[in-house]
Amino acid sequence: MAEQLAYAIITPYSLYKSRTGGILARLIARTRLELVGARMFAPSANLVKEYAQAIVSANDPQDRRVQELLRDYIAQNLNPDPKAGRRRRVMMLLFKGEDAVRTLRSVVGNLGSDRRGGETIRDTYGDMILDDNGNVRYFEPAVLAPPNAEEAELKLKLWARYSDTDGGVVENTIAYAPGDKVQRTLVLIKPDNFRFPTGRPGNVIDFFSRTGLYIVGIKLHRMSVSQAMEFYGPVRDVLRTKLKDVVAKQGKEALEKVLGFQIPDRDTKQLGELLGPLYGDNQFDNIVRFMSGRAPSECSPEQLSAPGSERCIALVYEGVEAVSKIRDVLGPTDPSKAPPGSIRREFGSTIMVNAAHASDSEANAQREMGIVKVAENTFRLEVDSFFKK
Repeated sequence: MAEQLAYAIITPYSLYKSRTGGILARLIARTRLELVGARMFAPSANLVKEYAQAIVSANDPQDRRVQELLRDYIAQNLNPDPKAGRRRRVMMLLFKGEDAVRTLRSVVGNLGSDRRGGETIRDTYGDMILDDNGNVRYFEPAVLAPPNAEEAELKLKLWARYSDTDGGVVENTIAYAPGDKVQRTLVLIKPDNFRFPTGRPGNVIDFFSRTGLYIVGIKLHRMSVSQAMEFYGPVRDVLRTKLKDVVAKQGKEALEKVLGFQIPDRDTKQLGELLGPLYGDNQFDNIVRFMSGRAPSECSPEQLSAPGSERCIALVYEGVEAVSKIRDVLGPTDPSKAPPGSIRREFGSTIMVNAAHASDSEANAQREMGIVKVAENTFRLEVDSFFKK
């Protein structure tokens, strides 16, 4: 079976109701496809018009009535809000793999009034409610997905064409009360959540949804070695000094065991002064390797700036006091010291392998977002590369 590129669009209503994590968890774990791209959109009227017109198609095996409902839903719910004058948020997710379109569609599910369980995403999060006369009273598809490979290519090329103007870290999509202290902060869903197809990335995002904050940017990111070194650069000096006592104690115990005599306290301190910076540099290299797939010493000059082998999801959250709210849900760096119910307690295992990163201040959020470049349009690169535009 040929490799295909498929997409799922999380609707404005699903985003507003913070269903993003649950939907993503199912898409990754149940399709077992590779997540290869993600981008936030605030669609313009032109994009919505073209997309809505493309929904009704003879190539779509879905019932014509459902196609027309989807077309009307898109025109009404993805268009900019005529009252508030704001665009609405949608999230586009790209998946690659053998028979990807059919596989993804089977997990998304079809739309109908005879839903009997919660097997598919639309069973759980979507609705099609009819009145006694068979007229549609309420319709919410939750996720939009193509019915076949031909439709996937057509619509992906359409969204890619608008992805520079209508996508990225979206602006002015949320209404706030006067005087609200609105912030933006960065979250990285770390590589330990992507070792195999699992719902963990979505589950972690689901925990962050407790904050009531809004996702305004998303990117599947492969951090280069140079980016990892810059991103975690402030940690390096801390590691070189903070770990002196730890390495002094470990060095003392190891040397006494090998040499067979006691090392005085003053010499133990000197041991820490000597080995602490070296140990700190080693730990820093381990962090860089964990995030990018390589340590600096393992790279040629050309490899330093190349995309790494490890995946993470970069998210920009927006809302009132976003920095502190995200940090509270995340928990402290050491999972063993994190409170029950926090992300790092639930999903972390060590100080380094601790599920997610979040900026600790507005200033650091700006610095880190500048390194990761969440607004960078890797979505279009993925689409254009696959279809060899």
